[in-house]
Amino acid sequence: MSGARALAPTLFRPGAVAPGRTGAGGGWGRAKRVWLLAGTLLVSTVASVAQAGPIERGATPSTVASAGTAARASADAPTRTAANEALIRNAFDAWRAGTGGVFDLLHEDAVWTVGGDSPVSGTYRGKRDFMDNAVAPITARLATPIVPEVDHLVAQGDTVVAVWRGIARAHDGSTYTNHYAWHMVFDADGRIVRVVAFLDTWVLAALME
Repeated sequence: MSGARALAPTLFRPGAVAPGRTGAGGGWGRAKRVWLLAGTLLVSTVASVAQAGPIERGATPSTVASAGTAARASADAPTRTAANEALIRNAFDAWRAGTGGVFDLLHEDAVWTVGGDSPVSGTYRGKRDFMDNAVAPITARLATPIVPEVDHLVAQGDTVVAVWRGIARAHDGSTYTNHYAWHMVFDADGRIVRVVAFLDTWVLAALME
């Protein structure tokens, strides 16, 4: 290594020749070819690193691999977003047609939270708990199914927010109308695993009296 450091300044000085040589042929020609090859390899390596993108100081192969995984996940996000939005849109369409609904997408262990502090607010753990103790009591007081009308759908990755209105007729002849905002989180299999529902809970409480 010390010999290489001594040789480098000599070789890069204009008009210099290799030690022990007085002409441009022989060993000097070979040395010049070695330096040209080294320079070519250096330029090629720098170009490859630049094309691959910046790597943080101190990065290890595992952290670089993790960054690649995160980049691929980010690239997949638009696909997940579109798929989950389509699931919710189709579920609302089926609800309006009387052939299905959003509840069909619930995972068996889904957690559903009704926001607010009214008598009907709270958290239901599992699809069965929610359907038996939240949906069924409401349905029992209605003479017709709730018909939804979606105002907005906002989707990003595994999350979809639906802002919608619902209307139905109660058994006493009155009209039940409410406005909702449901924040829904999907798993990788397209099942809803978590919901936070915001609505006029006092209108719902009046229906349940």
